[in-house]
Parts: sequence; C-alpha cells; structure tokens
Amino acid sequence: MTRASTLGKIEKEIERLSPKDQLKLVEKLAHQLRKTGFAVKKERDWKNLYGLGKGPWKGEDAQDYINRLRKGRV
Repeated sequence: MTRASTLGKIEKEIERLSPKDQLKLVEKLAHQLRKTGFAVKKERDWKNLYGLGKGPWKGEDAQDYINRLRKGRV
C-alpha cells in the first residue's frame, strides 16, 4: 500500500469523526510532534547573519547607496 493511499484512508476516517473527536486527534498529534522536537520553534542564531549585508554597500555610506539606487530608477 502506498503512502498516499494510506493517508487518503486516514483522511476519510478523520472526516467521519465528530468535530470534538477531530479536535482531540489534533491535540494528540500536536503533543506527539512536540515530544519528537519536530514542531519546536528553533531560535535564530543572529551571529550567523553577521556580515551578510556588506556586499551591496561596498564601503559606501548607506544614504549614498540609496541615492544611487534612486537615480538609477528615474
């Protein structure tokens, strides 16, 4: 049996449940995902982003860069 057909059968069974039972199922799935760490929001490590924006500036002042961009649009 393929994964898609298995999921399709599960979805049909879920549709037969009452809204209250569907909510219980969602809560149980969310709890399981939290235990595995899959649904845990990961903190961003801002240190990894240091220096990524320096390319466009090429040592010039930010306002000079913006003015240069605006001249190019006109």
